[in-house]
Amino acid sequence: MGRPPTRPKKLKDGYYIEVRNTGATSGIKIRRDTEDEMNVAVKDYEKSKDVVILGECVNGKFINDAKAVKKKK
Repeated sequence: MGRPPTRPKKLKDGYYIEVRNTGATSGIKIRRDTEDEMNVAVKDYEKSKDVVILGECVNGKFINDAKAVKKKK
């Protein structure tokens, strides 16, 4: 058993959303290739979860400087 990694994971290029249980402080990041696919995923998940749209990621950095948009059910 080794030491846990300290370096953050590198993100692939694409559009990211964060899906959380209602009232939770952390969630999981989900990547989609296109903005349309991301919007479809938001509609699916927002029925039962809190969804935060993180935006487009290129070379491990998010392009959008705007604050994350929250969607609630």
